[in-house]
Amino acid sequence: MSAQPFRVGFVTGATPDKWARVWRERYPRRPLELVPLAESEQESRLRDWSVDMALVRLPVDRDGLHLIPLYDEVQVVVAGREHFVAAGEEVELADLTDEQLVAPHRSGWEPQVEQLDWPAMSEKQAVETVAAGTGVVLLPQSVARLFAPKDVVSRPVPELEPTRVGLAWLVERDDDVTQDFVGVVRGRTANSSRR
Repeated sequence: MSAQPFRVGFVTGATPDKWARVWRERYPRRPLELVPLAESEQESRLRDWSVDMALVRLPVDRDGLHLIPLYDEVQVVVAGREHFVAAGEEVELADLTDEQLVAPHRSGWEPQVEQLDWPAMSEKQAVETVAAGTGVVLLPQSVARLFAPKDVVSRPVPELEPTRVGLAWLVERDDDVTQDFVGVVRGRTANSSRR
């Protein structure tokens, strides 16, 4: 009978590959399963135990969770290659006030021009809409890179607070296997002490 896989969720744009590779080298008898998560489900999937740990995009409700902040991500505007944002190194929000924002931004920022009644769409669908020459979308840089076809550009928007990615798990799920994965993420060697 094989061991149950240790399931690590990861929010869109996060890249758990390097840690998964170390895990598989260090613990070949402990199967690891990487589970893609939408940001909207990252917390619920942790709390219903469908994943053991997750790389999440903050903020999350920290009640009952352990969380290690890992890195910050620049927020970018994604637009068609012919859009004026392609001309600069970065973009100010004031430059976007007359644009159609095809998906709401987590900060709540909105352009000043009346917005079309956009249907709810995934990040990928938002980038595809922008690639078709309609509007702009604001996303974490890793998400923009993941979905960006050749006919879009992305530029940093320094006024937007960076998003932060962290490793989260339930307090009640804090066992040896979980701490072994924490050790991998923190860069501990196979012989270093756990905490």
